[in-house]
Amino acid sequence: MDGQHNYTVYIVSNNTRSTLYIGVTNDLRLRMWQHRNPERDTFAARYHCVHLVFYEVFREVRDAIAREKQLKGWRREKKDALIGEMNPGCEDLAASWYD
Repeated sequence: MDGQHNYTVYIVSNNTRSTLYIGVTNDLRLRMWQHRNPERDTFAARYHCVHLVFYEVFREVRDAIAREKQLKGWRREKKDALIGEMNPGCEDLAASWYD
C-alpha cells in the first residue's frame, strides 16, 4: 500500500428523498454502514438519511472539505440537479453493499 488516501464527499437522503445530508469521509463503505446503524442521535439518524444518492472522490482532504462546504451552501434545487447528473433515478448507490 502506498499510503495514499481517497476522500469522498457524499450525499445521503431519506426514503422520501425530502432530506439531504452532506458529509466527507475517507472510508465511504464504513461511513454508510454507520449511517445505517447509528450509535448516537445525529441529524442523519433523526431524519433517517441512509440512502447514498451522490458521491465525489478527491485525493486531497482539503479539496474534499472545500467541496463539502460548497455543496452545503447551495440551494436545494442546485443539489438536486447535481444528484440528477450522477444518479437520475435517485437510487441508493450503496444498496448492494450490505446483506
